[in-house]
Amino acid sequence: VNRMKKLIAATVTVFLLWASVAYAGSTGSEKLKKSFSSSANECFEGFSRAMFSFNQAVDTTIFEPIAKGYRVLPMVIRNGSSNVMHNISNLLTIPNNILQGDFAGAGNTVARFAINTTVGILGFFDPAEKMGFPDKGKEDYGQTLGVWGTGSGCYFVLPILGPTTVRDFTGTIANLWGDPWYNMTTASDPMIADGMFEDSDYWISRGTSSVDFRAKNIESFDSLEKNSIDLYASIKSLYLQNRNKKISNSDTIVETQDESDWEEIDTN
Repeated sequence: VNRMKKLIAATVTVFLLWASVAYAGSTGSEKLKKSFSSSANECFEGFSRAMFSFNQAVDTTIFEPIAKGYRVLPMVIRNGSSNVMHNISNLLTIPNNILQGDFAGAGNTVARFAINTTVGILGFFDPAEKMGFPDKGKEDYGQTLGVWGTGSGCYFVLPILGPTTVRDFTGTIANLWGDPWYNMTTASDPMIADGMFEDSDYWISRGTSSVDFRAKNIESFDSLEKNSIDLYASIKSLYLQNRNKKISNSDTIVETQDESDWEEIDTN
C-alpha cells in the first residue's frame, strides 16, 4: 500500500512535468511518413551467428522453460502483469513522443499513465482505453533516432540481449539517462528515489516483460524455427521490419510472418 501511494505520487509528478508540454502542440502534430530499408549491413556476421546459437541454447535451457511455467499462472494474473509492465513503459514513451514531435501522442500517453496508475491500480487494469485514450504503442530512443533520420547502421546479435543495430543499441544505452523508470529506481538523489524504489525493481520489471513476451510467443517462435531454412536470417528480417514499422508508425504487415501471430517485440 505504501509503495502504491509513492508510485501514485510519482505519477502526479510526471503528469505535471509533461502534461502542459504534451498538450501544447497537440493540434499541430503530423505523422512522419518515410520509406525504410528492411535490410542492414552485417558487420560482424560470424560473431552474430555465434551469439545467436548461444542465445538459442540459453533460451532452450532457461528462458523457454520459465516462460512455459509462467503460462501456468491464471490468465488474469498474466494479463495484469503484462498491463503493469506496459504501463511502466509509458514513462519511456512520453519523452520519446515529445522528442519525435508527437505532442498529441505524448498527451495521450500521459493521460493513459495517470489514469491506469491510479484508477487502474498501478496499471493492472486499463480503464484509460474505455475513457478514450487508446494504446498507441511503445516509443524508445532507437525509434526517435530513426525518426530523426539516423540510419540503422550495422546489424548484430548480442549475448542474451539478442538482435540489435548500432542505432537501436545506442538507443538502449540512452536509457541509462533518459528512461524515467530507470532513474526513479536507481537514482542516488534521496529526494527522487531513496526509500521509494530499489535497483532491483527496474531489473525485475525488465525480466518480467521478457518472460511475458516469450510466454506469449512460444508457438510463434516454434513455427518460425520449424519453417525457416535459415532461422538466423528470418529473425534478422523480422526484427528489422518490425523496427522500421514502429519508426514510421506504419500499419503494414510484417512480411516474415503474419503479424497477428506475434505479440509486440520489445527491444528496450
